[in-house]
Amino acid sequence: MKWLLVLICLAGGVLFYGFGIEPYLLVTHAYQLTQSEGETSLRIVQISDIQLSEHYDTSRLETIVEKVNANEPDVIIFSGDLFENYAEYGSRPEVLEEVGRLLGRMEARYAKLAIYGNRDYGGGAESIYTDLMHQGGFQILRNEIGTIRLNDDQEVHLIGLDDALLGEPDRDLTSQDAIAAYRILLIHEPDLVDELDLSGVDLVLAGHSHGGQVFIGGITTSMAKKYIRGFYTLSPSTQMYVNSGIGTSRLPVRIGVVPEIAVFDIDI
Repeated sequence: MKWLLVLICLAGGVLFYGFGIEPYLLVTHAYQLTQSEGETSLRIVQISDIQLSEHYDTSRLETIVEKVNANEPDVIIFSGDLFENYAEYGSRPEVLEEVGRLLGRMEARYAKLAIYGNRDYGGGAESIYTDLMHQGGFQILRNEIGTIRLNDDQEVHLIGLDDALLGEPDRDLTSQDAIAAYRILLIHEPDLVDELDLSGVDLVLAGHSHGGQVFIGGITTSMAKKYIRGFYTLSPSTQMYVNSGIGTSRLPVRIGVVPEIAVFDIDI
C-alpha cells in the first residue's frame, strides 16, 4: 500500500509538471556553425510550431517576441504551424488582430521568413495564413527561394518548401543550380529530406515533431518518427536541425522536451 501511494504521488507530480509547467517554459539553445574562415557572421533565430490555442494564447506569443528580439537576429525563420486549430481559436477577429500586431513586433536585420506547416492548412487556416504573416512583416516561402545579400556582397539562399502533408512541395527546387555562399533549406516535416537532393544544401531547418513532445526514458510519441530533435548529419556537407517547437498538439502536455528557440551563428 505504501508503494502504491508513492507511485500515485509520483504519477500525479509528473502529470502536474507535464500539463502545468513544462509547456509554458521557453529556453534558448545557441549554436555556432562554421562554413568557412570568412569574417562574415549571420545570426538566424528559428522558431517553430507555436500552435496558438486556448491553452497557449496570445499572451504567450508576447513572451516569444521578447525572447526572439533579445537575440538580435539577422534573420528570423518560422518553420510553420501558427495555430493548433485555427477554426477553434484563431478565427476570432480580435485574436487575428493581436497575432498580426505581435508578429510585427519581431525585429530582424535582413528578413523575417516563414513556411507552411500542416496546421497552417487545417481548420481553414490556409485562407488567412499568408495575409496574417505578411501583416506581421514575414515573407512566405512556398516553393520559393529567398536571397539575402550580406554586407560583403555574399549571398545566402533560403529555399522554402511547401508542407509535405497537406501542401505540394516542389521536390526539385533543391537541385536547381545556384551560386551562393550558403544555402539553407526550410521544411516543416523533417522526414521529407530523405526524398530530396541535398547536394547543394548546407543546412536544413525543420520542425513539426515537437521533439516527441513527451520523451520519458527514451520512449517518445508517434509525432516523432525518424528525425526527432536536434542536429542530424545528412552528408559530409549537410546538417539538419529539427526544432522541438514551442506549442503542443492534441494534448497540452510536454514532458522532457522543453519548448525552444534556436539561435544559429553561422560564419560564412
